[in-house]
Amino acid sequence: MAEQGQKILLLDDDPEVLESYQQLLSGLPSKPAIHTATSGARAIAILETEPFHLLISDLNMPKMDGLQVLTIVRRKFPHLRTVVMSAVPDEHFRARAYAMGIDLFLEKPTTSKEITFFLDCIESFLGQKEAAGFRGVQSKSLVDIIQLECLSQSSSTLKILQGSLEGKIWIRQGEIIDAATGETTGPAAFQKILGWKSGSFEILPADPQRQRTIHSSYQGLLLETAQALDEAQAGESPGTTGEVTTAPKGPLQKLAQIKGLEFALVVGADGTVTPWGVENQDKVAAWGQKTFGLFSSLGEQLQAGELQSVEGTGLQRQVAFGKSKGALVAVAFKRSVPPGQVHESFKQILAEWAS
Repeated sequence: MAEQGQKILLLDDDPEVLESYQQLLSGLPSKPAIHTATSGARAIAILETEPFHLLISDLNMPKMDGLQVLTIVRRKFPHLRTVVMSAVPDEHFRARAYAMGIDLFLEKPTTSKEITFFLDCIESFLGQKEAAGFRGVQSKSLVDIIQLECLSQSSSTLKILQGSLEGKIWIRQGEIIDAATGETTGPAAFQKILGWKSGSFEILPADPQRQRTIHSSYQGLLLETAQALDEAQAGESPGTTGEVTTAPKGPLQKLAQIKGLEFALVVGADGTVTPWGVENQDKVAAWGQKTFGLFSSLGEQLQAGELQSVEGTGLQRQVAFGKSKGALVAVAFKRSVPPGQVHESFKQILAEWAS
């Protein structure tokens, strides 16, 4: 829990943006005091008059931009936590900002998921100073950091340090393409890195020449790694050297190999929900059952026979539903995946589940 009475200074040259963020941050559980400034000079003047716990600064501003402000802040107020917000993704500015010692660089959130993550990050900054975690997201795991990069479709290189250990994770257009630590590369290196509980991270520019060795979706890769780490922690791993082993393959685990798949879940005949990469699984399961039931009723009225599957295209993604061994299988694909590929991939998923 964050301490009462902590203060946040918001810096942005757009008064409407300041008002919006002020309203969002005022709803944090810790109830911090929110101050605002519309220029770098004004922000520095405020910081000199009273102590603040956190500075959230826009990057692109007239006269004195965010990087110039950070240069002064890092020298004058070395203990002040700093978060940079930018409306335009720029890997060069991102790398420079982290090199200057900021805590977190974010694109301005637009979706509800990004806003929730942003608020969670800020709340974590207001918590205990020595909390475990990675620099910039003190109460967050490395998984959260990776998910944010992937959700924002970024291309970057994550450099992670834990003591003398160093690892890198390469992300290209929101997909994890490779990982390395020591002499280990690929999925095995990714699992090792995610086993680190704390440390520091730095987001570097993307490496377009990096060869791809990881072909699973990031959701599938994170799921497999989480299961493997859970098994290792519980002492169920067959190895005795402390190395993380790959979780057993099952119908859901094979989904990681399907290109463009965002999430999937299976609702058993007994109502048990088995999720893969999905949030709010109960709501999605209820919606899937209701939708499939409506189409089944329509099929009966039209005397079209038993409904096998439903496929549709929405504004954000494509979805498909189908029955296999008495269970309802529901999946979602990226909007960019061709409908024909969705159809064939869904047939494959149903076949895997039925096998």
